[in-house]
Amino acid sequence: MKAILTQDIKSLGKKGELVSVSDGYARNYLFPRKLASEANAQAMNELKNRDAAEKHRIETEKAKALAEKAALDGKTVKLAAKAGQSGKLFGSVTAKEIAEKIKDEFGVEVDKRKIAVEEIKRFGTYECEVKLYHSISANIFIFVGE
Repeated sequence: MKAILTQDIKSLGKKGELVSVSDGYARNYLFPRKLASEANAQAMNELKNRDAAEKHRIETEKAKALAEKAALDGKTVKLAAKAGQSGKLFGSVTAKEIAEKIKDEFGVEVDKRKIAVEEIKRFGTYECEVKLYHSISANIFIFVGE
């Protein structure tokens, strides 16, 4: 018998998967505990629609990430900071400040946790990686000056 899982089951599969199980296992264990539903025509159609919607969502996110990469890749973000006579900053430049500046200059909203930058404690130019999607990232330069 074919069944669609409504919850993750360790030995069987993940939520939303179509699995083939014995009739007794399905009727006596999976269905009464609401762990699965019968794979009838309506349920199969819903499963296909859900998969198509998920695929479409992933494609749109990937296209958006590629557009953001084109807008950011190789660009320089200029940040102003105060420093002592030796060029050492009072404090440091954080990923939050970089994310805000990227949003202001390029209109691309980036989560501060997705910015991989070393600690910036002096004036100068630093290279930084901005992760936009699973395998899509942009390299930008951070210029810190007065």
